[in-house]
Amino acid sequence: MKELKELRFNETDIHLQDNLVRGSILPEKVAELNRNIIFKGDTVVEGPVYGHRLEIQNGDLEIQGAVFTQLELYVNTEATGNIAFKKSVGSANSIVSRAANCKIEFYSDINAKSITLYNAFVAGSIYADEIVLENCVVIGGVFATADVYLSNCIVGTFNSPKVQIEQTINLLLPSAFSIEPLVTTASTKLFNLSLADLGALYKGLSQSANSGKIEMNINTDEVKLHIPEHAHPLLIANFSVSN
Repeated sequence: MKELKELRFNETDIHLQDNLVRGSILPEKVAELNRNIIFKGDTVVEGPVYGHRLEIQNGDLEIQGAVFTQLELYVNTEATGNIAFKKSVGSANSIVSRAANCKIEFYSDINAKSITLYNAFVAGSIYADEIVLENCVVIGGVFATADVYLSNCIVGTFNSPKVQIEQTINLLLPSAFSIEPLVTTASTKLFNLSLADLGALYKGLSQSANSGKIEMNINTDEVKLHIPEHAHPLLIANFSVSN
């Protein structure tokens, strides 16, 4: 791996492969604001990164600083290897990863207008207008201003005007919320893990008494919350095991 201690790039796109960047990748003048950054594999960046567009063609990749893109952050569908973002990731437009054969991890929050992730782990929360998650684990919440689609995921909670869930969805917190009724399929199952003995499960031991996951009935476990004080009075569906 070639070590880059001091970066001297011009206004053209940046291509990185087999590089260790001992610093940040940030624009220094207006002409560099439209610069794209393409990661081709085996790269470590120790500082923050800004690019008009970030494309990850292949792993391994580790970015230790915060990341922001003006257009999009895109992971190639054919990408393999490990991809890790150690701090928050944001985009003024979209963040997209549909790669089935790579391990992608976000160690902090994600914020964008549109977010689509397959096979990802997120240690923080996700904030966007539109969110699509398949085969993902999100320790925090999934918060959308428009709609959320979840398929075979574990999430802390979700909150969105429209929510569609498919396959098996597990909640880590007691409650989740939507304004409109949940859209489901006949095979959809919703479980709550707030009372599960996750430590015992992690160690492969028997769970303690009075613990375990709870299967929720999407129809009967729905509690309507009316908020008249809101500028536009809301009727929110609360899917909770605390009531």
